[in-house]
This record gives sequence, C-alpha cells and structure tokens, in this order.
Amino acid sequence: MSITSAATLATLHRTGPRRITDLAVIEGVTQPAMTVLVRVMEESGLVERRGDASDKRVTLVCLTEAGASYVQTRHQAGVDAFARLIDELADDEVEALVAALPALAHLAELERQDREGPKR
Repeated sequence: MSITSAATLATLHRTGPRRITDLAVIEGVTQPAMTVLVRVMEESGLVERRGDASDKRVTLVCLTEAGASYVQTRHQAGVDAFARLIDELADDEVEALVAALPALAHLAELERQDREGPKR
C-alpha cells in the first residue's frame, strides 16, 4: 500500500467521512489523483462512497470495517515497534521521553490542525 493510501485511511479513521476534494487537500495531492486512489481503495474493500444525508449532491468517502481494521492493525504494529525500542533505552532516556510527551502531543495536534483544518 502506498504512503498516500495509508495516510488517507488514517485521515478517514481520525476525522470520519470526507469529500474527495477535502481528502486531496489534506493529503497534498490533486483531486484526480485522489479520485483514482479512492477507486483503488474502494475496489480493495477499504473504503466506500456514500451520499451525504445533509446534502444529496455530495458524496462522502467512508472507511469500511476492513479499512478500519487495517488502520488499527498498522497503528498497533507501530506501538509495538516503539515499545520494543523504548525497552532498549536507559532509564534517564525513558524519563526524558515521558517528560516530553505533553509537548509532543501538542505538536502533533498543531500539525493535525494545519493539515486537516478544525475538527468537524
């Protein structure tokens, strides 16, 4: 799976259903490229398109159960990999990481807001 595909699935997992145009902006690709990407992920069973209940003219891209499972599996693999690496650090290095967590969480939130705009 491409990095853009994985990032798009993660965005849908975090933010919920989105228009293709929104996804293209968030992931930094053209709308036609995102349309192709969504079609491929749809054929793979990872996403589906649904009508927007509030605006019948709009089609939203939504995660399927398989797409959500994929995102959760990748997330857990990342957690497990970091846990193995952290186990190899010295105690003072672990303490430094723990002390930095609030700042890192804030940084991640600022980056998310910059990429996705405010939560909907």
